[in-house]
Amino acid sequence: MRTNVPGVRTLVLILALTLSTLRSFSQSISTGNGKVEIGLGIGPLIFLGDLGGNYGKGTRFVKDINFSTINLAKGIFVNVYPEEWIGFRVAINQGRLEGYDSVVHNKGGDEYFREKRNLQFQSPLLEAYAALEIYPTVFMERYDGLQGKLRPYGVIGFGAFKFNPKGKYYDPFGRATWVDLKPLRLEGQGMAEYPDRKEYKLMSWEIPIGGGVKYYVKENFYVGMEIMHRKSFTDYVDDVSTTYIDNALFANYLTPEQAAMANQLYFREGFKPGGSSNRVPPDGEQRGNPKQNDSFFSTILKLGWRLNDSNSPNGRAARQMRCPSFY
Repeated sequence: MRTNVPGVRTLVLILALTLSTLRSFSQSISTGNGKVEIGLGIGPLIFLGDLGGNYGKGTRFVKDINFSTINLAKGIFVNVYPEEWIGFRVAINQGRLEGYDSVVHNKGGDEYFREKRNLQFQSPLLEAYAALEIYPTVFMERYDGLQGKLRPYGVIGFGAFKFNPKGKYYDPFGRATWVDLKPLRLEGQGMAEYPDRKEYKLMSWEIPIGGGVKYYVKENFYVGMEIMHRKSFTDYVDDVSTTYIDNALFANYLTPEQAAMANQLYFREGFKPGGSSNRVPPDGEQRGNPKQNDSFFSTILKLGWRLNDSNSPNGRAARQMRCPSFY
């Protein structure tokens, strides 16, 4: 399957420009003073969108988590600190987002519609962002040095992420294949009959926002935990947003092979491998919720290092934070 190369190039360009900006900004900051940190992160990645979820009405945060669809996010980051209480971060992460209506916890309430809809998706994720970190407790610290310090912080930023939703298609012989959903125009994107439904892009801007805590095991090494929510500007991470269309149009815009895929994947109520759905939805019947964009969040375990020897005569720990003491 082809990937969206321009999307990858855009993400790389954003990261390169951000790194270049921080490099210029930090030229006056000596890495020997330990004002630069690098690190790794890994932890659960959770999708919040139209597909899958928990019981009740679909939401966009913790209540709608379905643990069977959690995947791991992995990433790297660089932090620059002009002062101890404020930091600038650039990061790049990757993972996988997914959602399945079939795993919704059906208790006979509003979640019944989602389980009956029976749609599904998987998508690779690649994101890059720049963010501002604020450490409010630095001003209350009494002692020099970082070792043994616990530092909570808040973070907010701006970035972009690349995605590519796929659905599981069963061919006439019962063989399953994950196929790209965007080219199939399952909700009429780019069709003249639906002029308000433009083809979506496989990259979206995002606003990451969250918080965490660091614990400095040594002067130049810490472990941390961070929860980060991403507000996106697209409702098509899962390829579901609005209403069903007239499926007869697939033959007008797609190849015969694509039309067969589209007819199976756009509507899966009652579908079983090797068979077909027992009804065709009327044009305009609700498929998703266009009033809320998709989002995702992560809970990341972080390992970070301050560059150079912080215990050297020029090290940061030797002369950091001459802040007021509180008794």
